[in-house]
Amino acid sequence: MPQSYLSPLELMQRHIEALYTHDENKRIVAVNQWDGGVAPRFFLGRTSVGNAWRFRADLPADLASKLEYLCLEEPENLKQEPRHKDKYIQLLSAHLPIKQVWQGPAYGCSKPVKPSPPFLQITEENAYLLRGGFEDWLLDVPHRQPFMAVLEDDHAVSICSSVRITELAHEAGVETLTAYRRQGYAANVVAGWANTLLKKKIIPLYSTSWDNVASQKLAKKLGFSQFGTDFYIT
Repeated sequence: MPQSYLSPLELMQRHIEALYTHDENKRIVAVNQWDGGVAPRFFLGRTSVGNAWRFRADLPADLASKLEYLCLEEPENLKQEPRHKDKYIQLLSAHLPIKQVWQGPAYGCSKPVKPSPPFLQITEENAYLLRGGFEDWLLDVPHRQPFMAVLEDDHAVSICSSVRITELAHEAGVETLTAYRRQGYAANVVAGWANTLLKKKIIPLYSTSWDNVASQKLAKKLGFSQFGTDFYIT
């Protein structure tokens, strides 16, 4: 179903499903990526029409119940931090030491974005174009398609690929070499990635942290719509 027909809460649910794998009880099992990864113990996604939350599978049931009670009291407000942020941190830190607290906006794309050519899809056949700055991504190429790049001097300088994948939605992973930032390369490559997905009737999703102002500006420049905010604790 196209994003334009989905409510913000439905988009948040697509977002959560793309971010993590779940068990039969909708408990988080792992990060939804080909090489796994440690998932947060608690995730809260807020939208203007409702909120959604998840707990990791190994979280004690009594602790999950306490967190859920607080989640039920959370207002539908995207401009303020969660009402019970400090309490979430207190409860989870009493269980295990906290490794990370993350907050940031989540965006979706529902209509084609006009890119400035050229951009190129990276495959296993031309993955050598990532050498010279993106070597860490080489093993990801077959698992994170579509994988787009903007080239300069016959090598990639900005990339965007699907780092979390479901049949209905993909999450963007973006990186630009330092020397090529703030020159429009990232906008071009993300547009190419998003348009490729829209042609397949897959929802392009893009999330970042509140601290990453440049990333937020990129989403707005491309016309992506903020449907919610992420808050999670690992």
